[in-house]
This record gives sequence, structure tokens and C-alpha cells, in this order.
Amino acid sequence: MNYTNVQRVRVLYKTILKLHRGLPQELQLLGTNYVRDEFKRHKTCGENEARIFMSEWSNYALTLAEQLGLRGPSTGTDKLGAPLSPTELENFRDEQIYQLHDLMVEAAKPRKEE
Repeated sequence: MNYTNVQRVRVLYKTILKLHRGLPQELQLLGTNYVRDEFKRHKTCGENEARIFMSEWSNYALTLAEQLGLRGPSTGTDKLGAPLSPTELENFRDEQIYQLHDLMVEAAKPRKEE
């Protein structure tokens, strides 16, 4: 099957949203909103940036699938996420550092009692 770039992006986007269904509710909402924002923001990026974007989000999807367990929670790991290495952080642009900080602040907010 020969996918166009738009189809590849759409498949990756939908895959990530489906994976987010396996997250705890607070993380699901935070992650889904972040993914939507990032994919919208990169609609008009250049070819090189698009290649990096797709590679990094594909890695994210693979890591999340491993952590959640493709066959259900019993096959996944007990932890979610992975630390960023100093090398990865050094390669971030200022804009990405600010986004990461905003994401950290949002994730650290107290949970609402339901």
C-alpha cells in the first residue's frame, strides 16, 4: 500500500489518539490536547522539519505502545514516559524548551476531584 504524506500523518495521528485511550484520564486529556496542538502547528512546516517530526512522533507511539502493552494493560510496563537525555535537551530550540516547561507545569497541576 502506497501512502501519501498526508495519509501517513493522519494514520500516525489517529494511532497516537487511540494509544492515549489506554492512559489514565488526566494524562489522556493532557496528551491528546498536546498532540492535537503539535500536529496543527506542524501542518505547514518544511520537509526536513516534517521528517524529524514524523520520526519523533513515531518513536513516541512505539514507546507508548510498549509501555501500555499492545494486548492490554497486563502486557505493558508499570511506568509511562521516558526521561530526556542531556543531549536531547541541548538539541531543543528555545521554543521547544518553553513548550516542555508549559507541559511540565500543566502536568503538575493538582488533580480535580470528581
